[in-house]
Amino acid sequence: MTTQSSNSYSVDPQTAHQFYINGRWTSPAIPATLPVVNPATEAVVAQVARGSAEDVDRAVAAARVAFAGWSATPAEARAQVLGKIHALILERKEQLAQALSLEMGAAIGFARAMQVPLAAEHVRVARYLLSSYRFQTVEGGTAIEREPIGVCGLITPWNWPLYQITAKVAPAIAAGCTVVLKPSELSPLSALLFAQLVHDAGLPPGVFNLVNGSGAEVGAAMAAHADIDMISITGSNRAGALVAQAAAPTVKRVTQELGGKSPNVLLPDADFAKAVPLGVMSAFRNVGQSCSAPTRMIVPSSRLAEVEALAAATANALIVGDPQSEETQLGPIANEAQFHRVQAMIQAGLDEGAKLVCGGPGRAAGFDKGFYTRPTVFSEVKSGMRIAQEEIFGPVLCIIAYETVDEAVAIANDTVYGLGAHIQGQDLTLARAVASRIRAGQVHLNYPAWNPMAPFGGYKRSGNGREYGVLGFEEYLETKAIVGFGE
Repeated sequence: MTTQSSNSYSVDPQTAHQFYINGRWTSPAIPATLPVVNPATEAVVAQVARGSAEDVDRAVAAARVAFAGWSATPAEARAQVLGKIHALILERKEQLAQALSLEMGAAIGFARAMQVPLAAEHVRVARYLLSSYRFQTVEGGTAIEREPIGVCGLITPWNWPLYQITAKVAPAIAAGCTVVLKPSELSPLSALLFAQLVHDAGLPPGVFNLVNGSGAEVGAAMAAHADIDMISITGSNRAGALVAQAAAPTVKRVTQELGGKSPNVLLPDADFAKAVPLGVMSAFRNVGQSCSAPTRMIVPSSRLAEVEALAAATANALIVGDPQSEETQLGPIANEAQFHRVQAMIQAGLDEGAKLVCGGPGRAAGFDKGFYTRPTVFSEVKSGMRIAQEEIFGPVLCIIAYETVDEAVAIANDTVYGLGAHIQGQDLTLARAVASRIRAGQVHLNYPAWNPMAPFGGYKRSGNGREYGVLGFEEYLETKAIVGFGE
């Protein structure tokens, strides 16, 4: 294996040092930059502009001015622009994939097959919804109107950078809102490409604005801003709580897609030879850096040894390597802080007495540089252990045994989170019944295909509100009743 990345994507130094505000690239109010590190090499590959509250003010002012015109733009016209954005994402797929691989270590094959196409799907769905959504209904003499909420502050994470940008921006502008986007400062390069793409699609000035910077500066300024009507954040629980606190004095709408510790319940009649390998792959997708990753595999105690063997065989076969290699399945952890977090949690599992099935602490074999982590499986995990309770956000799987289905459900629900869950079983009636008992916003039965129309969001500390599909679109709308409207 090589530690050298051959990424061909080159960062535009001009746009990297600028923001996209009011339809043009503009310099920050206070000249300052933030480094972008390639996690495969640990080298700084770019510097991006570091925003301030003053930059946020400029972006919000542009969005506010643009709101009147964009909100009054017919749905058909908004759909046309979204169609151009969708086409440009697909046209520039390779450039976007290379940027993602460079900024957060996504394996290039995964970036091409998942990160970019799924991001494009959010735009396609938003355009599709505009063709049929009824912004006004009348019943019993009362009209119910759905109107764009206004200026939206959108804060997106480093793990699925482009995917989460489109999941927020597309429904927001489809609804008639204007937006200010703050991407993660750890993976901002794909956001810069997206801003240029939006510009090239002909979106009117001020409808979309981009300000790079830290959460403490730009994110906090957005959350507290009196002229932002809504904040949508995808991130850690800590970040979500801070945003909600900052937003409270202005009583703006806050939607949060936060952490998770998703269970994967293998019922006694599951096809274990199929369910276990697919479960490992689902947990380790995107190097385990997904908030809905099913990292708790809950299995019958009588099948524990079989599950361990299947999980180890799957994990040990994964190719960890240079994200630029076509063969690589798992690239590095996306950033240094997260790498150390994952290492600390693996050590915590050992310290708490969990059985190490495969993997363990330290870099993956063959690497002395880069944030490469060994795919790790623990068994004999107790539900109260840190590795079973805390979000690890890396390629670490916990296998937890149960005696009865009721106990399996109790273990699945024994978490402060409630974002996603998986159920595996051949008796669909039983699988459905178990799914109904799981306290989570989205439950997958037998590894179904991804559905961009299915609402996604959390129970408990996994957040508030929903994304994707109709319900995600409606988060960006206000509801008005006009009584006495007539038939």
